[in-house]
Amino acid sequence: MIEFKAEIERFAEMGEKTGWSYIFLPAAMAQEIKKDCKKSFRVKGKLDNVEIEGVATVPMGEGDFIIALKASLRKQLRKEAGRVVDVQLEEDKDFKIEIPQDLEICLSDERKLLESFLKLPKSHQNWYINWLNSAKTDPTRTNRIVKIISAMDKGQTFGEMIRDGKSEKA
Repeated sequence: MIEFKAEIERFAEMGEKTGWSYIFLPAAMAQEIKKDCKKSFRVKGKLDNVEIEGVATVPMGEGDFIIALKASLRKQLRKEAGRVVDVQLEEDKDFKIEIPQDLEICLSDERKLLESFLKLPKSHQNWYINWLNSAKTDPTRTNRIVKIISAMDKGQTFGEMIRDGKSEKA
């Protein structure tokens, strides 16, 4: 486990990351957590006294990463951009997101849909699953399942699916 202090930063203008709050994970420290890794990986540990697990690192080039801090986590920390947090991190090797049963049943209706989903990298599958699981109502969840099935049928990435439905709220 590595330990360090990090300032919470916020992207002003950074494409899809505009407005994100995050902490920076320099390449040297990332190497201590997961050697020779240039792709996203999951970490667990503590930010101040708040335990985290299954949190994704986002590669920023040249071996550096960021860890995005959702509003709910910042609320627990009671900190925003400009404040410093004590960080304790290690790789979360146990993290695994399962395909929700309702999504798996719907994808199984046509073999090619489930095959398309399972061919996606695990991180991409997780984007769909996390988006589905963040639905607050049953109608929203149902609508999202329909969009995921349509995306698998069209061979769309998660980003393409989201952009395709920009005029519709889900």
